Amino acid sequence: MSQDYRKTPEALDRLTPTQYHVTQEAGTEPPFRNRYWDNHEAGIYVDVVSGEPLFSSTDKFESGSGWPSFTKPIEQGVVTEKTDRSLWMRRTEVRSAHADSHLGHVFDDGPRDAGGMRYCMNSAALRFVPVAELEEQGYGNYRSLFATASTPTSEENLA
Repeated sequence: MSQDYRKTPEALDRLTPTQYHVTQEAGTEPPFRNRYWDNHEAGIYVDVVSGEPLFSSTDKFESGSGWPSFTKPIEQGVVTEKTDRSLWMRRTEVRSAHADSHLGHVFDDGPRDAGGMRYCMNSAALRFVPVAELEEQGYGNYRSLFATASTPTSEENLA
């Protein structure tokens, strides 16, 4: 399924002040006081502006930073990276590829056995879609990320 993930005036109007500040003004929300830092539910995280799929809970880990952290994006090309020289240091900013939303930063101190990267994201830039709602929200092609022997896929349920 091809989707047009972009920033629209209507999407920006739906954002809360915090979501707008984070995604459009490269803001940062407080650690440990954000929606998804401690979320352990299975599902995917999408751009709050465009709905573009960005990260999977299968790649989420406890970093101790107070923000949701992932070892990699859900697919290649869904995020872009650029040098951020704010705060008198050099960091790598992460943005959504299609809506250009500021998401957070990436660091090279993640789990070594999973590639060593830590995508440290702002919850305010994300919307969580639980596995049970993937189909109805148009993200059914990501269901296979969560298929296990004890969790039948929708195709197996129909058999």
